[in-house]
Amino acid sequence: MAQIYLASPFFSDEQIQRIEVVEKALEANPTVTDFYSPRKHQDAENEQFTLPWANEIYHRDMENLAAAKVVVAVVDFVGDNVDSGTAYEIGAGVQMGKPVVVFQQKDEPLNLMISESLHAYLRNGEQLQAYDFSKMPESHYTGSIF
Repeated sequence: MAQIYLASPFFSDEQIQRIEVVEKALEANPTVTDFYSPRKHQDAENEQFTLPWANEIYHRDMENLAAAKVVVAVVDFVGDNVDSGTAYEIGAGVQMGKPVVVFQQKDEPLNLMISESLHAYLRNGEQLQAYDFSKMPESHYTGSIF
């Protein structure tokens, strides 16, 4: 069973629809104990988009990233416009020694720093729902990189 940190942009309707697919797949996956989705934890003691709010959210997210066993990262970026927060969370997870499972629905090239650091590469909700987080099988990205 795995505790998962879900790294993903959630700024547009399209991104929110995609992360909802991922959240539902993780909820239905019997090898997932629990997951932390920052999207669902934006409430804070401080006023949104202030520096104290940013500090609170950052530390909460990093504590949950440190507690996770695995990072699941949604990388459906547009072209080479990588979401900086998601990229940061991937890099932090890799530095902490956590395997990164990448979820990408779009046919876009992947940044080489992500393609070379991922543990598994999945393309849809069905694959994520069926993925065995107990055994953590590897699968590699074979598409275009930049």
